[in-house]
Amino acid sequence: MADSKTTVQVRVEEGVLWVDGEAYPLHNISHVGQRVLEVDKGAAWRKFIRRALLCFVLGIIAVAIFGDVAGIIALAVFGLLIWQLVKVLGTPPAYGLVLNTSGIQRNAVWSLERAEIESLVYAITSAIGKPNAPTINQTIHNPVYGNQFNVYGKGAIGQAVHSGPGDIRGGGN
Repeated sequence: MADSKTTVQVRVEEGVLWVDGEAYPLHNISHVGQRVLEVDKGAAWRKFIRRALLCFVLGIIAVAIFGDVAGIIALAVFGLLIWQLVKVLGTPPAYGLVLNTSGIQRNAVWSLERAEIESLVYAITSAIGKPNAPTINQTIHNPVYGNQFNVYGKGAIGQAVHSGPGDIRGGGN
């Protein structure tokens, strides 16, 4: 899900953590942490090699049947496979602020900057320990938006949409 929003406002005031429009009462937060999502580079390479071998074999067969035009098409497809691999390998890690409230783990906000999330973890933890502390206001400048897939139980399938701040909403595209 693409979003044109470029910042997420996070603040703690009057005993409540606000992540844009989502509110988390500090006394309900039992754990504050972070999560890191990184590209599985090994899986990306394996997928590329399988596809490249398939492209090579089908390209040879197509050249034998259709001639040089099929070879040019096979080279173009191979170029697309290389471009896709470079794009996946160049994907930066995403860092998430994780909150546990009432036994439920929530991914409150995601960022491409580790320091932003680490700072939030420290600030929120400090605010939980000092409920009358002054207002904390922080802007996440590199929020991450996209789809998040959660699968629970044997054979379960499903998609949950995540738009950055707040938790996931049921449904899908």
